[in-house]
Amino acid sequence: MDRIVLTVGFLALWVVLVLLMWKGWRGRARRQQDAIGELPVVPAELGERLIEPSTGLYVGSTLAPSWQDRVAVGDLGFRASSELSRYRTGVLLERHGASPIWIPEESIRVIRTERGLAGKVMTKDGVLVIRWQLPSGTEVDTGFRGDDKSIYPQWTREQTRDENEK
Repeated sequence: MDRIVLTVGFLALWVVLVLLMWKGWRGRARRQQDAIGELPVVPAELGERLIEPSTGLYVGSTLAPSWQDRVAVGDLGFRASSELSRYRTGVLLERHGASPIWIPEESIRVIRTERGLAGKVMTKDGVLVIRWQLPSGTEVDTGFRGDDKSIYPQWTREQTRDENEK
């Protein structure tokens, strides 16, 4: 009988902890809603492709400059397998099971590599991070961990080339 009571007690504690985490996540999303606002819509015509699609994992987005302040609004806080490609007009991150993220070229501040983002820590230069400005004016860092990390220099080189052309 003691074992049943103890099991039910632990199960009840687990349910309470899960509910508290869920409530905290929803509270974070509510607090961030005004700062995030509406995301840019993927245009019908993307234009010339500069970098071919690369498969990998969408790590998440954080409020810049904090690498741990994960965005909880909508489905931006959820990791998903994805494809990242660059066009002359911007960057398209197509996520499986979630909405795509369109980053207009004029919104991109810097593309760099980092050790980690959104609570995911890896080896040196393990995550490709794009810092960009939302229409609301808030800057966010969006992270992508590519299946093939050899593409990262191409992304950071393209960023340097674009800055030199401006």
